[in-house]
Amino acid sequence: MRKLALSDEILLNIEKPARYIGGEVNSVMKDKNRVDIRFAMCFPDVYEIGMSHLGIQILYDMFNRREDVWCERVYSPWLDLDKVMRKKDIPLFALESQDPVREFDFLGITIQFEMCYTNILQILDLSRIPLHANERSKDDPFVIGGGPCTYNPEPIADFLDIIYIGEGETVYDELLDAYKEWKASGKSRREFLERAAHIEGLYVPMFYNVSYNGDGTIKAFIPGNEHAPAKVKKQVIMDVTDCPYPMKPVVPFIKATQDRVVLEIQRGCIRGCRFCQAGMIYRPTRERDVERLKEYARAMLKNTGHEEISLSSLSSSDYSKLKELVTFLIDEFKDKGINISLPSLRIDAFSLDVMSKVQDIRKSSLTFAPEAGSQRMRNVINKGLTEEDILDGAGQAFEGGWNKVKLYFMLGLPTETEEDMREIAQLSDRVARRYYEIPKEERNGKCQITASSSFFVPKPFTPFQWASMLPAEEYMRRASVVKEEFQAQLNRKSLKYNWHDAQTTVLEGVMARGDRKISAVIEEAYRLGCLFDSWTESFRNDLWMQAFENTGVEIGFYNLRQRDADEIFPWDFIDIGVSRRFLYKEWERAMRAEVTPNCRMQCSGCGAASFGGGVCYEGKN
Repeated sequence: MRKLALSDEILLNIEKPARYIGGEVNSVMKDKNRVDIRFAMCFPDVYEIGMSHLGIQILYDMFNRREDVWCERVYSPWLDLDKVMRKKDIPLFALESQDPVREFDFLGITIQFEMCYTNILQILDLSRIPLHANERSKDDPFVIGGGPCTYNPEPIADFLDIIYIGEGETVYDELLDAYKEWKASGKSRREFLERAAHIEGLYVPMFYNVSYNGDGTIKAFIPGNEHAPAKVKKQVIMDVTDCPYPMKPVVPFIKATQDRVVLEIQRGCIRGCRFCQAGMIYRPTRERDVERLKEYARAMLKNTGHEEISLSSLSSSDYSKLKELVTFLIDEFKDKGINISLPSLRIDAFSLDVMSKVQDIRKSSLTFAPEAGSQRMRNVINKGLTEEDILDGAGQAFEGGWNKVKLYFMLGLPTETEEDMREIAQLSDRVARRYYEIPKEERNGKCQITASSSFFVPKPFTPFQWASMLPAEEYMRRASVVKEEFQAQLNRKSLKYNWHDAQTTVLEGVMARGDRKISAVIEEAYRLGCLFDSWTESFRNDLWMQAFENTGVEIGFYNLRQRDADEIFPWDFIDIGVSRRFLYKEWERAMRAEVTPNCRMQCSGCGAASFGGGVCYEGKN
């Protein structure tokens, strides 16, 4: 019988104790004395969110297939347990064994969004691991960061020993084998890190030096250790069909944010939306074999008991075998009460036909993401959607029985004018109008159009990485312009408008494009009490502003200036396959509101063909 790390008394006095006990269906138990490597895989947020993350599920399964490795899961304790653990001096523990994280060989942290950075420090602090990589001893685990935020790792570089750039399926085995050799050799901690730096795709921050110009921009970023390469090349698994995939994902004890089986149908995206980081860093697009996906669907539903299956992709409509796969899923599981979820679809006749078969129209709403209200702005961001496309899709949906539509937009995009802002409300009204064109007797009650806008953040490795942001007050002013325009619309009773928080957007901008100076701000914010910054109920903007003031770091330097064409970015040492030249060319095309065709229509020479496969080579074999 496992002894739990938390007493019954603690468990009965905290919210959702099931977050902390482990022992779920399909969780992997091993004898710790019979493995060579113990790996704690961490998602720095609560259990329900971390359990929904596919990347961790893949790595957990892949690591545990090795007899010499036991991979366990770690999540951020919620605020109530955090207080108890500090008060009673309880170290952070892994779910499976309930052992302290500090006893492990590795702590791997997946970093999905910028607002979790203080939670990374919470994980280290509660685990009793020194916050700074250069203060750790041989007794401490090696701390590895991975995930999309590591494409600009510099704001958190001080806290991580190794940063894995790219997809985890490629060089982790090499790293784990190297670790076993090192462990047996008795060499120093630094010598292992030098060995790791030799592995393609691994970045060891302490081996690099940054110098600055007088104006605060980067002068040079160079390796300070002979083992460290000048460029770190992104890792890509080209054969996505034959790489490991979890047939028995762990089934959460409590409802996770995505409580379902996830079927990853492809990686990458053929679209080149200029604001979208994922669309650039996951190039080239690679498809999984449809027959293999059918096998996975059967096995995963059988092994989990989930009642929903979701097709995961950045743009599901672009998967070439989508029709075949969806038809199979409907035929195979419709009588078994299995829902099929199809996120990231373009709303066309096929998609609507499919959704009408798999969704209860009375309950569900459809989601479109025009991202911008005016055609000019949609051309600036390279969305590739015309107003006709949007209204046709909405019209077909309304005729098919839907009466609820969600529309997603961004505010604060480069070159945006007041007219562009007002077009968000006007387009939403035209969608509602399209509903009321249907004869009254054929309508399904009143329609509800909910428009939401988030504020634009220019991310690394996008054509918009040169763009400036706006102050929080300006974002809020723009949201009020849009709100005012909504109130002026003919169908205002059918329209609803929501907008995101501007303060977190400002912080996200600093974190997304910051350099190493930002680590001092993150640490200070954590010391002041910032935690779970992506949660409205715990976000403290006043403490963050205090942290900037205390460290003398100016937000405006990172957010309020447009970058020069040749400025050295903090992330320039990473080679993602997509060239800086291509990204700048796309930035110039954005300024001219010119559309670039998608990868299947025409190759735009982004550089991703250097990986030797995927969409770049379709039709050439």
